[in-house]
Amino acid sequence: MSAADEGWTWHSVYPAPAKINLFLHVTGRRTDGYHLLQTAFRFLGHGDRLRFTPRRDDRVQLATPLPGVAPASDLTVRAARLLQAETGCRVGVDIRIEKRLPLGGGLGGGSSDAATVLLALNHLWRLGLSRRRLQEIGLRLGADVPVFVFGRNAFAEGIGETLQALDLPPAWYVVLEPPVQVATAAIFGAAELKRDSLPISASDWRPDFGVNDLEAIACARYPAIAEHLACLSALAPARMTGSGACVFAEFATREQATAVLRQLPEGLRGWLAAGLTEHPLRLLAD
Repeated sequence: MSAADEGWTWHSVYPAPAKINLFLHVTGRRTDGYHLLQTAFRFLGHGDRLRFTPRRDDRVQLATPLPGVAPASDLTVRAARLLQAETGCRVGVDIRIEKRLPLGGGLGGGSSDAATVLLALNHLWRLGLSRRRLQEIGLRLGADVPVFVFGRNAFAEGIGETLQALDLPPAWYVVLEPPVQVATAAIFGAAELKRDSLPISASDWRPDFGVNDLEAIACARYPAIAEHLACLSALAPARMTGSGACVFAEFATREQATAVLRQLPEGLRGWLAAGLTEHPLRLLAD
C-alpha cells in the first residue's frame, strides 16, 4: 500500500503521537556530553495534530507559535527548513499545530511534531527521501526525532538513534500530566544521576523489565511529579516517562484503565490512550 492509497493530501490532518518510555537506563556518557541510553519506546493513540498549507513563495511560517518560543527556533520550522536545505526544494509552507501534548512532559511532543513535518512534507513536496535519510535529518533536530520517523515501537540505544523494532502486546495507558515543565538538560546534568546501568541486549528485554533512571532526580526536583506518581502508584504499577513530567500506568483493557482514571483524586489532569503498533504515518516513507 502506498502513501497515495492512504489518501494523505494537503487537506489532511497529520497526527504526531505521544511516546512513552517503558524503561530508561543511562549506561554511560560520551566525550561530547551526550548520555548513552537504553530504552523502549511505545507510541500512544493521543498526540498533537498538524495541518499544512502550500505557499506561493519558499517561506516556512508557523501559524500557531507557542508562547515563549520564537517561531524560527520551533522544531517544526527547523525541520521544514532543513528539508528545503537538504533537497533544494523551493516550495514554502504554512504549518498549524493543534497542541494536545504538554511542553516538558516527557511525551516527545516537539520531537513528534518535527518527525511529522519531515514525513508529511517529504510526501507533499514529493521529495522521495528514504526513511533512513529522514531519520538522519531528524537526528540533527533532536535525539527523539528518529524513532518517530522509524515508525515502529522500538528498543533504542546510543543517544536514542540506534533502533530495533519491538512487537508489543495490545495495552491501554493512563497518563497523568503534573503541572510543571521539566528542563531535560537539568535532569541529565544532575551530579547524582545514575550513569552506570548495565546494558542488556534487545532480545533480553521484556515489558516488565527495568526502571527509569531519571525518575528519582525529577521527583526530587519537582514535587508535583512525585505527588502524581504516588497517586497513580497507589492504584497500579506506575513510572515516569522520559525526563518527566508525565507519569503513566499500563493496563490490559480500556475498562481497567478507565476504572483507575475514575479513582484518581479530583484536580489531577489525566487521560487514556491505546498503545499503538506503529506510527500512523509509517507508510509515508520507505
